Amino acid sequence: MSLSLRHISHRRTSCSKIGAKSFRRREPCKLSVPSAIKDPKTTRSLDAKEFIRKHILELAPYKSIVPFDVLSEKLNRPTSDIVKLDANENPYGPPPEVFSALKNIEFPHIYPDPESRKLRGLLAQECRIPIENIMIGCGADELIDLVLRAILEPKDVLINTPPTFGMYEFDCSINNGVTVNVPRKPAPSFGIDVKSIKEAVFKNNAKILMITSPNNPDGSVISREEIEELLELPCLVVLDEAYIEFYGVEHSLVGEVPKRQNLIVLRTFSKRAALAGLRVGYGVFPLHLIEFLWRMKQPYNVSVVAELAACAALSNPDYLEDVKNALVSERENMFEMMSKFSFLEPYESQSNFILCRVISGRAEELKNFLESDGVIVRYYSSPPELSGCIRVSVGLPEHTVRLKSALLKYMENSK
Repeated sequence: MSLSLRHISHRRTSCSKIGAKSFRRREPCKLSVPSAIKDPKTTRSLDAKEFIRKHILELAPYKSIVPFDVLSEKLNRPTSDIVKLDANENPYGPPPEVFSALKNIEFPHIYPDPESRKLRGLLAQECRIPIENIMIGCGADELIDLVLRAILEPKDVLINTPPTFGMYEFDCSINNGVTVNVPRKPAPSFGIDVKSIKEAVFKNNAKILMITSPNNPDGSVISREEIEELLELPCLVVLDEAYIEFYGVEHSLVGEVPKRQNLIVLRTFSKRAALAGLRVGYGVFPLHLIEFLWRMKQPYNVSVVAELAACAALSNPDYLEDVKNALVSERENMFEMMSKFSFLEPYESQSNFILCRVISGRAEELKNFLESDGVIVRYYSSPPELSGCIRVSVGLPEHTVRLKSALLKYMENSK
């Protein structure tokens, strides 16, 4: 309890009346301390709602994929009997050098390099850009949040182009920003509406535009000409290239960042290098922006294990290229296979997954049937553009065989 100056004065007066004799006899000084005055403005319930920021109280949680071990328990199947095609993971796993590096890790008891210098140096060589423009994150997701925390004041506007990766709108909400959605064109193109995006930026005085190429969940791409036009806008353009390797790195704009004032490019090791479980992503930023991100970044955000694994993965570019080619080839096989089922309408993709509309029957029913057969896919009930769709990650050739078998069973059962 805090005491006012009046209370302190009261204590001194009371003690002085006791006299020196009392102190010589060590008699206790019995004082009555006034009770704190209960001011309705200062009293507070200990309910969480009294402490949590108001906009967080209304935040809907992000819906994540069910973990592999939980799936195994739920389906009563060993993980080896589950074909997991719901999270765009790389089924080939990382290069063998990653396992060797992790087996021989030397300093797990030492804090990691807060600047991830070794990994940034390797990426600078690979991307042919200055190391000063690169920052490593605990997955690209962390960098999305970092950018929005640095840029958005409460109620500032972010332009989003749904259907797309849900983390953009989610992180905007966390940071008390406002998401203005400019829908993509209808299937099968899923192209962005450049004219409407430009109008939305000016109308809302938007600070950030989030775009993704190839886009998740449909695998469509944005042309270089469209991106160039958007870079003329008076806002930051954040280009998510998480799946760029499956389209072709020659289409990447990572090399353009040092020449631009308003372009940010984000990439990841989750898909290309199969390090989704270790969480390593990176961003390339203009120098005038990255200075402030360094001030905000958690100092030890990327673990020793994560940086070690990413560096080891980069040491074997031939393996990474072979795996990418295998997935692109299997993507074409899977698309051709699904196209033969009359109840499916798969969409062309430049990524490591295929979005597919269930044109007869119910998508949720199909998803549940496949799951019961040990094949896990992603099902969408919303937004409206995706309602009735499933998204299937590209797996190994034997995974495509299992998927085909399960689809045939579903077709037979539906007769």
